[in-house]
Amino acid sequence: MQTPLVIIGVLAALSLLALTVHTANWTQGILFIVGLLLGCALLYARFGFTSAFRRLVSVGNVQGLQAHMLMLAAASVLFAIILSTGFSFTGAQPAGNVSPVGVSLLVGAFLFGIGMQLGNGCASGTLYSLGGGSSSMILTLLSFIVGSVIGAYHFAFWMEEMPSLPPISLAESTGLGFAGALAVQLGLFALIYWITVQIAKKKNPPMMKPLPTTTGWKKVIRGSWPLFAAAIVLALLNALVLAIRGTPWGITSAFALWGGKAMMAAGVDVSSWGYFAGPKGAALTQSVLTDSTSVMNFGIMIGAFISAAFQGTFKPGKIKPGVAGAAIAGGLLMGYGARLAFGCNIGAYFSGIASFSLHGWIWALMAMLGTGLALFIRPLFGLKNPKSNDSVC
Repeated sequence: MQTPLVIIGVLAALSLLALTVHTANWTQGILFIVGLLLGCALLYARFGFTSAFRRLVSVGNVQGLQAHMLMLAAASVLFAIILSTGFSFTGAQPAGNVSPVGVSLLVGAFLFGIGMQLGNGCASGTLYSLGGGSSSMILTLLSFIVGSVIGAYHFAFWMEEMPSLPPISLAESTGLGFAGALAVQLGLFALIYWITVQIAKKKNPPMMKPLPTTTGWKKVIRGSWPLFAAAIVLALLNALVLAIRGTPWGITSAFALWGGKAMMAAGVDVSSWGYFAGPKGAALTQSVLTDSTSVMNFGIMIGAFISAAFQGTFKPGKIKPGVAGAAIAGGLLMGYGARLAFGCNIGAYFSGIASFSLHGWIWALMAMLGTGLALFIRPLFGLKNPKSNDSVC
């Protein structure tokens, strides 16, 4: 355990918690704590979305996707209860992430799928890997913010000029209700899980590399967590976010906000852009600590930092030129794609599907297709893809 780093991380967490409560309120402070827990869960399990897609497409390893199915199933049950009853800890009316289905979604999710494979991390992966000591994620995050700003600038074009269907909820747009939609989704998760079992039997893929571990009760605070355990924890925490602030977990809207505030500071009036119309524009003039997504993102990074220090794995290294180029390209594609697709692997895929939104399912399909193309692009940057004869994946 890297005790000095643990102390620094805890002090940083307590300081930012106090500042958040002072600047905003205790609701924001609680969401910051939830962010800390999300960062711990993600790092302790090395819970990946990018790697799960890459392993599936490249060698047929299904462990990551199976964990996704469990996570989505648990979250769907919890979301169905919250959304159907209007349950809330704060009085905020809960609403799921249900977004339009159109050309922007198809293009954005496809670009995001390519970008996360080049950047070696999705939105959540970028945050927890950066907090965990991955040096290249600094470049990924910065370019992610730049891509988000460009996407925000072009947002009105994609919304107004490209064809699109309205938001479609499997629960509310089809007449199924939340009980019926939940039954449909649980059936789909079971079917996908069964398919993954058949893929594993046919391809006999290499298993994932064992994580740094300890034994007994120490695994709770020092890792490593099994993927399935982390899947349940992430589902519970996402439902908690929905019950606290009224909307599910998301990440990338904060990147657009950070970039927008930087542009405003540089003298560029981004408030006239279509993306920043309404509440998003109001956030430009307020403290970033009043934005719940930003506060949770800070929590994820600090939580991952503390967790890595507990494990003794916080060891930033040099960034190779090829990795640097891939990180920048990947971040730009993810930032731009997330704005077009109404979210990332968290806001669109995880929270979207858990909210019974059709756009979440389509996002997953297009991101998987983008992953397939990215496997041919990665070697151009010197990045290796998993191989069927690898002993670990």
